[in-house]
Amino acid sequence: MEIQAVIFDMDGTLIDTEKYYHICWMEAIRHFGYEVNDEQAYGLRSLGRPFVKEYFRELYGSDFSYEQVHAYRKKLMESMVAEKGIDLKPGAKELLSDLKDKGIITAIATATDLERTEKYLKQLGLYEYFEKIISARMVEMGKPAPDVYQYACSQLGLNPSQCMAVEDSPNGVTSAYRAGCKVVMVPDQTQPEAELLPMLYAKIDSLIELKEYI
Repeated sequence: MEIQAVIFDMDGTLIDTEKYYHICWMEAIRHFGYEVNDEQAYGLRSLGRPFVKEYFRELYGSDFSYEQVHAYRKKLMESMVAEKGIDLKPGAKELLSDLKDKGIITAIATATDLERTEKYLKQLGLYEYFEKIISARMVEMGKPAPDVYQYACSQLGLNPSQCMAVEDSPNGVTSAYRAGCKVVMVPDQTQPEAELLPMLYAKIDSLIELKEYI
């Protein structure tokens, strides 16, 4: 079936912010006296409700205060973004412009709250390209559950099989795959493990390569 829409994750896929989240999560966790390594922090990428709380509970026990750590991480992230700014991922605007010219619908399906999503997209000149902006806060369960992609497809009036999802993280890939989308991965922080590969329609090194699959 021909692709009618491309649904993009935002952080780490279109904008280069995952590296900031990684640093800020690790700093916030350690600030409250817990140990964390890179692999554990990578597991937080796009991890949504209620999975993130369970993830921390398994790592640190029931006394871990997710709300407190998350609030501190959010402050760190805001300071880092204000200091360093945000860059687009290579080829992002060129790809979105090309899709628009071809009449292909584009949307966002992100773990980030709607307010910050719109702020970042407007700041970087991307907001106008998207038909719908879907935050995981709009659904019951975030990534890796399929809810956010199912909801995005329904908002576009399309079957998931008509939609391509573009993701950078394992949790995002799993979410889109479970929803029934064709998933293209553009790895950001790490390469996919072997068990993730069967979920992928394609794996590419940069967004500009996506043109070959549409």
